[in-house]
Amino acid sequence: MRMRLALLLSALLGWLFGHAQDANAAAGKPNIVLILADDLGWSDVGCYGGEIPTPNIDRLAKGGLRFTQFYNNAVCGPSRASLLTGLYAQRIGHSGAHWNQPTDFKRSITLGEALQRAGYHTMMVGKWQDPDLPARRGFHRFFGTMCAGKISYFNEVQFNPYFLDEKRVKLPEDFYLTDALTDHALKFLDDRAAKPATKKKPFFLYVAHIAPHWPLHAREADIAPHRARYRERGWDEWRAERLKFQWANGLVPAAWPPAPRPDTVHAWAEDQFKDWQAERMAVYAAQVASIDRSTGRILDALRKRGELENTLVLFMSDNGAAPDGGVKPTVGGFGFKPDSPWRLDGKPIRVASGPENMPGSPDTFAAYGLAWALTSNTPFRSTKLTGYEGGIRTPLIAHWPAGIAARGRIVNDAGHFIDLMPTFLELAGAKYPTALDGRKPLPLDGRSLAPVFRGESLGARDFFAWRVPQHRVFRAADWKIISKDEKSPWELYDLARDGTETTDLASQHPEVVKDLAAKWQQWADRCGSKP
Repeated sequence: MRMRLALLLSALLGWLFGHAQDANAAAGKPNIVLILADDLGWSDVGCYGGEIPTPNIDRLAKGGLRFTQFYNNAVCGPSRASLLTGLYAQRIGHSGAHWNQPTDFKRSITLGEALQRAGYHTMMVGKWQDPDLPARRGFHRFFGTMCAGKISYFNEVQFNPYFLDEKRVKLPEDFYLTDALTDHALKFLDDRAAKPATKKKPFFLYVAHIAPHWPLHAREADIAPHRARYRERGWDEWRAERLKFQWANGLVPAAWPPAPRPDTVHAWAEDQFKDWQAERMAVYAAQVASIDRSTGRILDALRKRGELENTLVLFMSDNGAAPDGGVKPTVGGFGFKPDSPWRLDGKPIRVASGPENMPGSPDTFAAYGLAWALTSNTPFRSTKLTGYEGGIRTPLIAHWPAGIAARGRIVNDAGHFIDLMPTFLELAGAKYPTALDGRKPLPLDGRSLAPVFRGESLGARDFFAWRVPQHRVFRAADWKIISKDEKSPWELYDLARDGTETTDLASQHPEVVKDLAAKWQQWADRCGSKP
């Protein structure tokens, strides 16, 4: 009996020692998990003021950092190009105005390629927007779709083939998009841990969600918990509640006036279709909650393996909330015709959206409209596609127990998707290559965020610049100029005093406008950015 107990104790101690060795094998190089939402508004998750329950994402914020001034490129394709390469999208072939424009990777390298060179095992699930599959761009494993605009969360569609690594695959009948991406991410992590060749390597996992991008698709069981919340209170009240949270928690200064509601959006009290409006937001909330559920599953898997401590987890969105879907009921939309050959099973969809055609089920294709999108972007002005802060500002959460001492800290330093490549390279102890496989990558535009992780400031930044679908934009220090195009006048905002862009100061400071406009043009000329 004693011998049996001794053997059991020895085996247990051996397992614990081996488990600890595996967890600490790459202590000098953190694992990296990058979670990217699609069309998520700045304030949708709870830790940024949202009423949608997101307990897993909120725990990341409580145990790490929340950035208040982090930027994307206002639309998915250019944002993801900058995220992957550390470059302004225009430098590698993007106009900035097209969501699905192929990136010229001959002039760049991807995060996957850079981290593979640094000894990482690289994995990706989700949305990919380039002709070359991720397996050819630095990812050892991939599951996802070559994504076009017409998406189904439940069914295969002719525009979006799904791939496992480099092989096209057929989806199972019980498929739900966000859950399937998470299932494959967990499978990739398990496969890595099971193989001696990869077990002790640090890993990079890129979770490129498609949620909560339209269409509004969710399971009934996931929608039901959210209905009462939006039938009892509408967009005006929830926007006010989000703003109160942001003021109370230091996310935005109380001196900022909230961005005014545009004339095209009526007050909630005046709406004639409240149950339908509430249902739209309830389905959207279910899609956001599915991202939180996914995040929790990934964190639990890392925790059980003892790997969470030395894993940097980043959470962000590729642009602001999308205004599509109309403020009032619609009879069409998204270019569909009733007989459109959209789903591979040939079943028709109900194109319109209104009280007689509620969203959520697989045979619908709807979005939640401008009023709810502006609520999602509280307190900022406008939405996806624009250069106003509601289009280009993203939540960013950074959680890394072994590398970030701060807990629950708010970071006001400004950053951009272009900063991720230099950040990851610094943490991996690697240098940006001057040549790779016959390519000569362009010099990086971003800079490392690692000082912020150490509790330091990033210091002054020269500028950020954009050409997005609806605007030209340039920010230097707290000054920001924005215009529709080369024929339109510049607007000027002081983001320190008026981050919600309510007061145009161009007429008061013409010299500032002239200086920043010249600098924007220099940037555009350098990048080859054209109207």
